[in-house]
Amino acid sequence: MDTLHFVGDDGDFALQHADGTTGLYFPIANEAGYLGAIDPRGGGDAKTDQNHFLMPPVSSVDLHNSRFVRTCWLDIEGYGPWSVTGASHDQKAAGAMAETREEHTVSAGPLWHTITRQHQKLPITAEMTTFSPAGSHQVELTRITITNDGDEAIQAVPTFVVPLYGRSADSIRDHRHVTSLLHRAWVEEKGVFLSPTMSFDERGHAKNTTVYAVMGADDAGQAPLGAFPDLNAYIGEGGDFEAPRAIYDTTYAEDILATAGDVLSGCEVTGALRFSSLSVAPSETRSFVFVSGVFPDAETAHAAASVYLNVDALETALTKNRAFWTSKLDVVACSTGDRNFDCWMRWVALQPILRRLYGCSFLPHHDYGRGGRGWRDLWQDCLALLLMEPAEVRDLLLSNLAGVRLDGTNATIIGNDPGEFIADRNNISRVWMDHGAWPLVTVQLYVDRSGDTAFLLEDQRYFSDRQWARATEKLELSTEGSTVLQTQDGRPYAGTVLEHLLVQNLSAFFNVGDHNTLRLEGADWNDALDMAADGGESVAFSGLYAANLKWLSTVVLALAERHDTKIEIAEELLHLLDRYSGAAVSYDDPAQKRAQLQRYFDTCRNGPSGTKVAVDAEKLSADLAEKSDQLSLHIRNSEWIETEHGGGWFNGYYDNAGRRVEGQFASGVRMTLTGQVFQIMSDVASDDQVDRMLETAQKHLWDPSVGGYRLNTDFAEVKLDLGRCFGFAYGHKENGAMFSHMAVMFANALYRRGRTREAWRIMKTIYTSANDFTRSRMYPGIPEYFDPEGRGLYSYLTGSASWYLLTVITLMFGVRGELGDLVLQPQLLAEQWGPASTVKTRAFFGNRPLTVEYHNPDALDVDEYTVKKVHVNGIATPFQSRGTGAQIAAGALPEGECHVSVELGRRV
Repeated sequence: MDTLHFVGDDGDFALQHADGTTGLYFPIANEAGYLGAIDPRGGGDAKTDQNHFLMPPVSSVDLHNSRFVRTCWLDIEGYGPWSVTGASHDQKAAGAMAETREEHTVSAGPLWHTITRQHQKLPITAEMTTFSPAGSHQVELTRITITNDGDEAIQAVPTFVVPLYGRSADSIRDHRHVTSLLHRAWVEEKGVFLSPTMSFDERGHAKNTTVYAVMGADDAGQAPLGAFPDLNAYIGEGGDFEAPRAIYDTTYAEDILATAGDVLSGCEVTGALRFSSLSVAPSETRSFVFVSGVFPDAETAHAAASVYLNVDALETALTKNRAFWTSKLDVVACSTGDRNFDCWMRWVALQPILRRLYGCSFLPHHDYGRGGRGWRDLWQDCLALLLMEPAEVRDLLLSNLAGVRLDGTNATIIGNDPGEFIADRNNISRVWMDHGAWPLVTVQLYVDRSGDTAFLLEDQRYFSDRQWARATEKLELSTEGSTVLQTQDGRPYAGTVLEHLLVQNLSAFFNVGDHNTLRLEGADWNDALDMAADGGESVAFSGLYAANLKWLSTVVLALAERHDTKIEIAEELLHLLDRYSGAAVSYDDPAQKRAQLQRYFDTCRNGPSGTKVAVDAEKLSADLAEKSDQLSLHIRNSEWIETEHGGGWFNGYYDNAGRRVEGQFASGVRMTLTGQVFQIMSDVASDDQVDRMLETAQKHLWDPSVGGYRLNTDFAEVKLDLGRCFGFAYGHKENGAMFSHMAVMFANALYRRGRTREAWRIMKTIYTSANDFTRSRMYPGIPEYFDPEGRGLYSYLTGSASWYLLTVITLMFGVRGELGDLVLQPQLLAEQWGPASTVKTRAFFGNRPLTVEYHNPDALDVDEYTVKKVHVNGIATPFQSRGTGAQIAAGALPEGECHVSVELGRRV
């Protein structure tokens, strides 16, 4: 089987015979909002949002089954039609056999894609390069080149084709024919234009002004002869896109060719542009350029054509596009002894940017949702942005906090504009119990890398809608249409960032089930644990909340030390600071904790009073620390499982009937990875428990054939009292797959606890599994999961990329922050150094570009070296020892670009 290989050091890659692999696709996008995908035969789709698809929407199953592809046909004199992307019946049939298939290569890089194909019988090589230019236009640009590799001239008639759709994805099966009757299309000199009369929606139709267009020119600047805009006429009676009659029947094509000024209506439309016959001399290359896109009006389409529709302009745009994405990825990179790993990491670094553009929808595997990101996605994507694009993150974090409700829950869908929130994409009242944890995790990273503790004192409003008391009550709103929380007397209410974090984490702390761990509610990080809202509990994420409370207990002391100001909170919040207020409840009694939370809800039901109280930092810290310690101790002592065979691990969940989910059952061992990760990461687990968990997980969850640790053992039961995932086939998605996100967080937790070799084994296995194309069958990057055959699925938009990048930079390379100080504590194994005994990494630290270079002249292993010397921009710099690492005071770091050289030596 052909294998993928990297070309150069910037992540560019090539793959021969990519069209022989099912399910491959590549993103074509820009920051203006063009969102496309292309497969090795030109398939895929393109859109700007759910309601504006340029091409017909596709799911992964359509990639090898749909005939709707971008292509260019050449009707070659003396031979007949040939598709430069292999889209014909004959080429597909020939491609099934190695001896008859054409030479075909996909080459790609951030973010451009080239299909190269050689004619099986004639000396012709064709290329189709596709990209979406950096800039303001929602378009994709295509360059077709045709090269004559023979000794005689070649004569051919080209026809470039983009299937048009021009409406909402909803119409794929909801009134598809009826919505085609709304189509109005016309032909202009440069191409085909489509603008439906209205946007079809039975809840209320609306006038449409959007224009979908395909425009082209040859290398002499000549426009097409005409077009075949009527899809049915183009393919002909009984025809299809793999053998369209307009391509195979010259006389028929001449009869139906539409020219500038022709108009049609009420039909499916295709952007098929026919050019004059061209002659290609021996060793000559001829070129065509095309602009396809979604435009607010025809004038904007014409403006885009005037910018891009000539060969030189397109080449310039391609050069700028490559430079744009290269500059994005250069800010965060690593250089180790493994060049393939370094190149692969550039694609991992690109993935959080792609998720910011696409949200969690709009790529072939991500055929759900209607665009936008969820609450959890928003915060975890910011983890990567803090390393890559920190300049706007402070404002973004503050804006995001406007989605928090005063009951500790939050809006779940983020709109297109900053501060725009929606309760739920499906208008269902529900709560994911882990949502309150992630804002603090991200804010902590920001504060540690920037030292900006003043951020915690910034004010922000709260989100408000009818949902209240963690989705157990519905309110009657007096401010219909507004989502800004108001006080009881009608004034907009705002609280500090610290107050928002307190609200989220304190509300969760008191919201416990009968086993005194936090209620599962609608689900946690594992969205598929969605059938235990009444009696379910998430022990797993109780550990993360315990860690959050511990950090809050320490950071309030830092606030008091650094800032000459009072810490003020809403007076109602004192109900949840029961130790501080003197109205203490028993933390060992779940009923008392729930009752205390209900008192808080009752007090705030009609909004806060607006009265703030100043709190003493030391007393506040003590209150929070006691809560953290109680929750940690309870999990450590009450949720630890030991089996008769000596295995040990933490129970992660209770089901809807209140039964412990994990342990030794008649059907076998039931164990989840999630139940272990956060107890390790949050220091809930003792060192002995960490080691025993690792031993048990190795026995029951480790499977290198699927990329590492599985998410759970096979429960051999469709657990309708826990979640839909147990209805999935075992080994897929949330039911026992190697789910990259949790596996990477497991590695992150192990690095934090000094289990370096075990952590790197997880990270390395994910990388080698993804990078082994013979099994993963995916382009570079990290997938959501690997299926039982090792195929990587759901590429590009998984949150695991942010965590992988964060883990590599902050723990593997050990470049992290602590309230603004720089901490350098590498955990690189001997195998990662390479022959030069030097490695380096780049990322932002605060707002400064930072390069850290480690020198290991004696080739020491991780358990042998320690930091000996540090130079900052060539100047020897004092540091405070942190175990085997070094802590450099924030004041010792210069503003602007910073290069840190670290010499490692043998421990004494």
